[in-house]
Amino acid sequence: MIEENAIVAKIEHNQVWVESKPKQGCGGCLQKSSCSTSVLDKFIKKRSIAVDCDIELKTGDEVVIGISEGILIKASLLLYMLPLVVMVLSGAVAEAFLPSGYEHGDLVIAGTAISALLLSLWAISKLQQSFFYTFFSRPVVIRRSTD
Repeated sequence: MIEENAIVAKIEHNQVWVESKPKQGCGGCLQKSSCSTSVLDKFIKKRSIAVDCDIELKTGDEVVIGISEGILIKASLLLYMLPLVVMVLSGAVAEAFLPSGYEHGDLVIAGTAISALLLSLWAISKLQQSFFYTFFSRPVVIRRSTD
């Protein structure tokens, strides 16, 4: 189980929404001005995510959330490998159907492969909310944080 500390942002409709707990090390670090983690933290908006919870909580509680390693590996393979496989296969199909000696064959193959990659990334982003949350389980609240 992969675990992360979080803070309960809100509770509505029997749903618990959490935000990542700020990292303690960045505040006192002398390399903060040149560190990419610190710079990204300023620009990336904090997002709340819905998690499953069987514990009675209130807004502001510090909790430990977790997700199974197996689910994370399956999701990573689907979200990273599938678009690459689609890209390679579409390029191979385009090459197979092009007549030999076609003048701009390389551009057609590359365009087809890149188009298929972008289309698969778009499809995954559209299916993410409706299909992937039911196929893969969501993170769960394991316990209240003892820190």
